[in-house]
Amino acid sequence: MYLCSHFWKGCFTNTTFLIKRFLILFSFLVLIFISCSDDHSLLRTSGEAEVSADLDKIRKKGKLVAITDFNSTNYFIYKGEPMGFNYELLRAFADNIGIDLEIITENHIEHALGMLNSGEADLIAIGITVNSTRKKEMLFTEPIDETRQVLIQRKPGNWRNMTAMAIDKRLIRNQLDIAGKVVYVQQGSSHAERMRTLSQEIGDSITIIEVPFESEQLIKNVAEGEIDFTVCDENVAQVNSTYYPDIDINTPVSFPQKLAWGVRKNDSDLLLKELNRWIASFKNTQSFALLHSKYFRNSRSSTIVRSDYYALSTGKVSKYDDLIRQFSDTINWDWRLLASLICQESRFDSEATSWAGAYGLMQVLPETGERFGIDITSSPKNNIKAGARYINWLHSIYDQKVPDETERINFVLASYNAGPGHVLDAMKLAEKNGIDATKWVNVEKWLLKKSDPKYFNDAVVKSGYFRGTESVAFVSEILDRYEHYKNIIPAEIMKQEIVRSGR
Repeated sequence: MYLCSHFWKGCFTNTTFLIKRFLILFSFLVLIFISCSDDHSLLRTSGEAEVSADLDKIRKKGKLVAITDFNSTNYFIYKGEPMGFNYELLRAFADNIGIDLEIITENHIEHALGMLNSGEADLIAIGITVNSTRKKEMLFTEPIDETRQVLIQRKPGNWRNMTAMAIDKRLIRNQLDIAGKVVYVQQGSSHAERMRTLSQEIGDSITIIEVPFESEQLIKNVAEGEIDFTVCDENVAQVNSTYYPDIDINTPVSFPQKLAWGVRKNDSDLLLKELNRWIASFKNTQSFALLHSKYFRNSRSSTIVRSDYYALSTGKVSKYDDLIRQFSDTINWDWRLLASLICQESRFDSEATSWAGAYGLMQVLPETGERFGIDITSSPKNNIKAGARYINWLHSIYDQKVPDETERINFVLASYNAGPGHVLDAMKLAEKNGIDATKWVNVEKWLLKKSDPKYFNDAVVKSGYFRGTESVAFVSEILDRYEHYKNIIPAEIMKQEIVRSGR
């Protein structure tokens, strides 16, 4: 499932993809795609009968696992930070019920259904069209939005010099005129279903080609002349028309339809009830109105999508990515983890300076740079170099104390923020009280207790008082952002390029 999902993700993010070339390879690619679908079908079959995870169990595990799609409206990364309409809605809901949020990315609804019914996820947050077919497969929430489906076609080449009436005469405006045309749609989507229904309604044939690519990619292919027609939701089309002014989106092919999220049919009554209560309330707030405008009526959308730091297209989070990759190798970290740390410290501002005198991308203290013989102010490269040296030094402290590599990262990150003395104190307090001091979930509790005289005056404590809330949040926020990076950004450029060249 993972390999298949990321294969299609690579295809989606490739801005030079040619859909007609894809069709030449379609018979080969479909075999891969079907194997992914088969995996999810197996999950779905077993999951429907066995999975049980309503709201009480979700609260007990402490996190909501939600599936959403990655595109320029629902979920993406810009300048190192996760953004998107569905993403921000999910965060608001998770905050409202007081649990953490985990995002799984999936742009294919059948795959998302497989993960939902297998128990891998609790919720599908993809703005699904509410119809009778989907109602058989999931329970729908209160509508999140409303839209209609529209035909995407190219305007005439000289449309800027034409009147609106002249343009209309050159375009399809009557649904009857779609007869005999070739329309590309996302595989398994409501758009494919609508085109089949429309073909029956007009009593004529429409050649419908279903491909495993998201609507935004197909809109791009229309704009670039690779295909003539596609169909997508009007709200998405309106946003994309700001990126591609040569497309026309003014021919509806459906009546207005509700868009909603979905939960499992067999055991999600409490979750559905809580979602419906929250959605009905939140939709009446100014926060929702602002959020909707931010992603569907924002004049800056085209600037974001064309930016070098719109990660869905470029895989980049900052202009320092190459340096981050270089020095991540010296500490044996995934470069995306180091990038998340740098984003947390400086938001990629190479001249950032803290009140305590920490400087640069990695907010290195001058005395730390001097310890390693590095001028931290001389260049971004030297600043990252000093930060990486410091991380290696922290690893030398924890490599033997914390055997599990994943756990060890928590301790190193906390020490990067707090200094190792306070974290080691917290470990000693945990050990003294019979708690496993190699698990961060245990140690962070004792780090928080170091602001209490009862604990910072304990004989095992060497570094005294410490207010640990910032350091605990520091670790959590870096790792959370790192998960978002892993959802969207490939680990290695070379692997992505191999996928691209194979298309």
